[in-house]
Amino acid sequence: MSWHLFAVFFASTFFISATPGPNMLLAFQYGMNYGVKRTLWTLAGLSLGLFVLLLSTLLGLDVISRQSPWLLTIIKAVGAAYLIYLGISSWRDAGDGSLMSDAKELSAEVAADYAVSDGAPSTLQPRSLSSAATKIAPSNTTLFRTGVWVSLSNPKAILFFAAFFPKFINFSVPLWPQYVLLTIGLFLSETIWQIVYTLGGKKLASWLDVGNRLAWLNRGCGVIFIIIAAALLAEVLNSFMV
Repeated sequence: MSWHLFAVFFASTFFISATPGPNMLLAFQYGMNYGVKRTLWTLAGLSLGLFVLLLSTLLGLDVISRQSPWLLTIIKAVGAAYLIYLGISSWRDAGDGSLMSDAKELSAEVAADYAVSDGAPSTLQPRSLSSAATKIAPSNTTLFRTGVWVSLSNPKAILFFAAFFPKFINFSVPLWPQYVLLTIGLFLSETIWQIVYTLGGKKLASWLDVGNRLAWLNRGCGVIFIIIAAALLAEVLNSFMV
């Protein structure tokens, strides 16, 4: 992988990671509820879950590229279609909701799921955004476990990785050095934004919820998805013409 291609990959993932998905919303909500120091346990859990999903995707691509190259072409085509779908969805749904309300909704869903799975009242009850309203903070283990659970509970991440990564991988040269670079780039992007969302709190939510800022952030991601999809489709078509 050339450094130019890695720079494009990092810029794309950095911009996409800025959008308030489940991981970022959890970091945002817990940062305000439990403080930055306690939320680091949740961030560690989010990172572990992300690593498991990422490793599963890369191992799958590695096996397919060696044993069934034709299937890799199909994955690129299907991945391009999926990215186009994500791009259109991101653009059309950009105006829905706000960062603050989405974070509250995610917190309520996590609490409800824990209550059902444990068969008892959950310690992760939805809380007011005021830290003074937090009466009983969950243990560090629970915070870590919540991060892992939220990260792994999004199987669409594997589908996204499988669609997104092939554009930045040269399957004709050694793969693992490229995998290491992709992993470092993705984790760096995610970690930076998780910390920003944890530290940013109300200031970040207030800034993004003004006017159409959050909407245009989502629309920007939609454009990136479609551009990468177009590049993948160009590769697929070129493989048939050679």
